[in-house]
Amino acid sequence: MGIFREILARFPRGGLSYVFAYGSGVKQQIGYEDVVKQKNNVIDLIFCVRDPLGWHAENINRQESHYSLLRLLGPRFIMNYQEHLGARVYFNTLVPLDDINVTIKYGIVSREHLLDDLLNWRYLYLAGRLQKPVCELVPTNGDNELKDALVRNLTSAFQTSLLLLPERFSAYQLFHTISSLSYKGDFRMLFGENKQKVRNIVLAQEKDFLELYFPVMQKLTDYVAADFNAKELGTDKPIVQFEQDKSLTANIHHLREAPKELQMRIVRNSAFRGDYMKIVPHLAESHNLRELVQTSVNDIVWRSSITQSLKNIPSAGLFKSLVYSYRKALKTFS
Repeated sequence: MGIFREILARFPRGGLSYVFAYGSGVKQQIGYEDVVKQKNNVIDLIFCVRDPLGWHAENINRQESHYSLLRLLGPRFIMNYQEHLGARVYFNTLVPLDDINVTIKYGIVSREHLLDDLLNWRYLYLAGRLQKPVCELVPTNGDNELKDALVRNLTSAFQTSLLLLPERFSAYQLFHTISSLSYKGDFRMLFGENKQKVRNIVLAQEKDFLELYFPVMQKLTDYVAADFNAKELGTDKPIVQFEQDKSLTANIHHLREAPKELQMRIVRNSAFRGDYMKIVPHLAESHNLRELVQTSVNDIVWRSSITQSLKNIPSAGLFKSLVYSYRKALKTFS
């Protein structure tokens, strides 16, 4: 955590609700050096702030070189750019911290919009990142509303994945499905990411996933059971095996708990019309329920991934955008 303390010391601490680091520069992935030994990977961070205008004003004053030429339009413009476009996150990209030999990319989001994404999957952008193990740098610190929203997001990811999974599945299949929620619809997966990204995350972090989702599993014991002493079929390799209730009642329960944006997309993509809660029993027995749910999740991610990527070009600056895109493209062919 030493390097993170040095990074955080450079930024305004007033009004921070939550800060986390994520990605291959923080959490181990297959195909990368040990995180401790990595030199060239970018460290990704997200700052959740209560007052975006005040935070940007102080941050620009401290380190204006982090910002593109958009900074010349002032902190109020930066705040409005953050709050009204894309997934409501403002990124400063490829920021070198030469004295500690680290390059970072960091996003700023308001507490209001992070809550909206966690609870409703409005963009399934930061919510998607927080469905995977991350490194919390500044915890919620008594903010029970935000703390509960983080848990609700994990529960939503778990329940949505149950709708996509068969009656019996392994821990790898579960966490691969959860991780895929925010990747399958992302247009960047077509050309800007390693095609094995989800596999590489889950294989390296299965224990972290189990720890993250264990409280959720305990809450859903009426619908899914875990065998922590199972053996892989045909081998003696220990695995965690799950069995879930695939009854109509279980499907209805999971569908009723779906985040609001997903509910809206499901109605739009289904053959049924009317109030979501009233048509849930019909949805629950649809022969194409799995495809309907997956398509609806993909719709959310597709929209936000495109709009946020376009938004990131001016905030990064053209040169940094090209460099960052080039690095991402290399992963496609790695």
